[in-house]
Amino acid sequence: RHVADFQLSIASVIENSSSDCSAQDLHLQAQQLAERLKCDSVVSEISAGPGTVNFTINRELLAKTVLQQVWKDGSEYGVKSELFSTVPRQKAVIEFSSPNIAKKFHIGHLRSTIVGNFIANLKVALGHEVVRINYLGDWGMQFGLLGVGFQSFGSKEKLKSSPLQHLFEVYVQINKAAEDENTKKLAKDFFRKLEEHDEQTLSIWKQFRDLSIEEYIRIYKRLGVHFDEYSGESFYQEKAQEVLKMLEDKGLLQKTIKGTGIVDLSEEKDLSTVSTVMRSDGTSLYITRQVNIFVHLAAAIDRMNKHSWDTMIYVTDKSQSNHFQHLFQILKLMGYDWAERCQHVSFGLVQGMKTRRGEVIFLEDVLNEVRSRMLQNMTSTKTTKEVQDPVETAEKVGLAALIIQDFRGLLSSDYQFSWDRALQSRGDTGVFLQYTHARLHSLEQMHGNAELTDVNVACLQEPDAISVLQHLLRYDEVLYRSSQDLQPKHIVSYLLTLSHLAAVAHRTLPVKGSAPDVAQARLCLFQAARSVLANGMKLLGITPVTQM
Repeated sequence: RHVADFQLSIASVIENSSSDCSAQDLHLQAQQLAERLKCDSVVSEISAGPGTVNFTINRELLAKTVLQQVWKDGSEYGVKSELFSTVPRQKAVIEFSSPNIAKKFHIGHLRSTIVGNFIANLKVALGHEVVRINYLGDWGMQFGLLGVGFQSFGSKEKLKSSPLQHLFEVYVQINKAAEDENTKKLAKDFFRKLEEHDEQTLSIWKQFRDLSIEEYIRIYKRLGVHFDEYSGESFYQEKAQEVLKMLEDKGLLQKTIKGTGIVDLSEEKDLSTVSTVMRSDGTSLYITRQVNIFVHLAAAIDRMNKHSWDTMIYVTDKSQSNHFQHLFQILKLMGYDWAERCQHVSFGLVQGMKTRRGEVIFLEDVLNEVRSRMLQNMTSTKTTKEVQDPVETAEKVGLAALIIQDFRGLLSSDYQFSWDRALQSRGDTGVFLQYTHARLHSLEQMHGNAELTDVNVACLQEPDAISVLQHLLRYDEVLYRSSQDLQPKHIVSYLLTLSHLAAVAHRTLPVKGSAPDVAQARLCLFQAARSVLANGMKLLGITPVTQM
C-alpha cells in the first residue's frame, strides 16, 4: 500500500474546527480541498484520506534531488541544510573525561569521554570552533600519600613502562597504611612541600603527571579521542585563593555560627539555598568528591580570559549536578553574566560493566576486553571472510558496539550494561551498523563506483528504494535535533533505521544481474546510503570498517 510523503490535517487549517465538526464533515472538506489543489513538477499526486489531504512527491525528482545532494556535499551532507543557516558560528569549550591520577578510570569516566567526544564532533561538523579540555584530578592530599608510597613501593622502571597501573598499585598499597600516624605525618609533609613548590618534590609529582598523560594520550587514541588541553586542579591553586578573596571582598562569603563558610544562593537572600564552600578550620571543603569549588570557579574565569568562548559545557555524571548548579550561580553572583552560557550535560550511571579480570579499573581493560570478545565472535562466525587486519577490525567494531549501547537511550537514564547484548550482530547494535557499512562497501568494490551523471533515476521506483531515499532526505532534521539538545540518540535511531532499510533494499534490489541502467541507479542509491551512514557513525565517534 502506498503511503503519502506528506499529510495535511484538515482540522489544523479550518477556522472554526471546534468539536462540532464531525468526522464526516472533515472528510468531506478534505475531499473538496484535494479536488481544488493542482499537481505540479514537485507534487505528483494529491488525494484525500479521513480528515487529511495526502501529497506524493514526484519520484524522479525525489531520487535526483537526494542523490545529487549526497553526492555533492559528501561528508558535509545534512550540515549544509538551511536548517542551520541562521545558527551563528560559535566557540565552545568542552570539559570531559577528567580522570583522577593514580585512581580508577571508572565507567563514569568512559561515559564522559565518549559523550564529550560526540558533542565536540557534532559542534565541529556544524562549523563551530571547539576546545577540548581534560581536567585532571592531579592535586590534593592523595599526592602526599602517593609520594610516600612511591618512596616505599615505587619502581622507576614500572613507572615508565605502565604508569597508570603502577601508580594505582602504589596508591592501593600505601592506603592500607594510611591510618598509621607516621604515614599520615610523612604524607602531610610531602604534600606541604608540594604546596611550597619544593623542587625535588615537584619534580616527582610532575613525573607522575606527565607519564600518566602520555599513557592516557595513547589509550584515548584507541578510542579516537584527543584533547587540545590537559588542564587540572594543580593549575588553579593560587588562583583559587584569589577567588576566595574576591568572594570575601564582595561580601558573598558568610560565616555560620558553626564556623563553616557559605554563599547564599537564594533569590530572597534568606539563606533558603546555600552553597557550603568552607570547613570550620578555614580549609576548603570538597563540595563533592575531589571538587574544590574555588578551583573550579578559578578555572572557569581563567578559560573565559584565555579562550573568550561563547559556550562552555561540562560533561559529568548526574551526581555532580548540584555542584555545577552552585558553580554557575556563584559565578553569576560574582558579576560574571557569561555564567548563563555555561551548561552541565549530565548522564546516568552504568551498572554491571565487568571485564574478565573483574571490575573496571583501567580504560585499557575495557578496550582490550571488547576487542578480544569481538575477535572471538568474528572467528566463530562462518560468514567472516578473511579480514586483512582482524585485530584492528575487532577493535573498531567492538567500540561501535560499546558506543551504540551507551547512546541508544537518553543520556540521563541509568542502564544495565551487557556484553552479550552489545555485541549481537543482529538487532539494534553497533555491530549491525558496522556490518551494514562493510556490506555496502563491498558492493562498491565489486561493481565499481556509479557516476551520478549517467544514472537514470527513473529506475528507482520500487517502494524499498523510495523508503531509503525518503529516509536520507531527513538526515538534516536529525542533526538539528541533536544539535539542539545534545542527545546522540536521535542520530543513533536514524542510523539503525537507515541500516534496516538498506538491508531490505539490498535483498530486494539486486545490482548483480540487473539491466545496466537499473544496476547503476541501485549502486548509486547504496553508495548514498553508505556515505550518510559513515558520516553519522563518525559523528558518534565510530570508525566505519570496510570489511568484517
